[in-house]
Amino acid sequence: MKDINFLKQNNVDVDKCLELFGDIETYNDTIKEFQSGLDEKLSQITKYYNDGDMPNYAIYVHSLKSDCKYFGFTTLANLAYEHEMKSKNNDFEYVKNNYARLMEEAEKVKNIVNEYLEDNTTIETLNEENETLTEDIILVADDSEVIRIFVKKIFDANYQLEFAKNGQEALNIIRDHENDNRIKAILLDLNMPKVSGFSVLDYMTQSNLLEKMPVTIISGDSSSEAINRAFEYPIVDMINKPFSEDKIKDAVEKTIRRASN
Repeated sequence: MKDINFLKQNNVDVDKCLELFGDIETYNDTIKEFQSGLDEKLSQITKYYNDGDMPNYAIYVHSLKSDCKYFGFTTLANLAYEHEMKSKNNDFEYVKNNYARLMEEAEKVKNIVNEYLEDNTTIETLNEENETLTEDIILVADDSEVIRIFVKKIFDANYQLEFAKNGQEALNIIRDHENDNRIKAILLDLNMPKVSGFSVLDYMTQSNLLEKMPVTIISGDSSSEAINRAFEYPIVDMINKPFSEDKIKDAVEKTIRRASN
C-alpha cells in the first residue's frame, strides 16, 4: 500500500480526510469499501442516465458526491454535486453535455484508489457476527456502504447494528422491531433509492414511532428546503455529511438519550 504522499500528489485532500476518520488506518480500511462499491455505483449512474431517469440519477450522483467528500476527491465531489442539482431540476440537457466529464473524473479517481490500494486486502462485510454485550440496536439507513462501514467501526463494540441500504429495507427493520423496544437510535439518510428517508419519517409519524425510535438525520443535502422539511418532524437532530467520528458519537448519544427519557 502506498503512503499518503501518493494521495497528496494526486490532489486528494488528505488533511481533511484525517479530520473525519481520525487516523490513516481507519481511512485505509474504509476506502476499501469505496473501492469495492464504486463500479456498481457508476453502473447505476450510467443506467439512469441512459434511461433519462433524472430522479434516480440524482440519488446516485448524490451518493457519489457524499462518498467523494469523505475521501478527499474534491473535483469529483463538486462535479457530482452539479449533476445532482441539475438532475433534481430535470435539466437533462446539462447532464447530457457534462456526463462524459463526470465519468472521466470518476475513472481518474478509480485509478488513484486502485494504485493506492494495490495490495487489495480482503474486505470485511457488514454481515459478520459480532459479540456485542447488549441487545440495543442502532439502525443505520444509508445507501452509502462507506457510511455504514464507518459507523460500524465506531459503534460495533457496544451496540448491535442493523443496516439498510434503502428506505424499504429501513421500513422492514423498523416493522420487525416495533414491539420489542430494541431500536434505541436511527441514523437516517434522506436521499435513498426505492423509498426516501422522508417516506420513512412519514410511516414512523403515522405509526407513532418517533418517540420510541428516535431519529437523527444524516444527509449530504444541506439546502434550507431539506433542513426545514426535516425539522417538520420531531427528529432529534440533523448532521451533514461528511461528519467526523466525534460528531457522529455526539449525535448518537443525544439520540439514545431521547429514547431513554
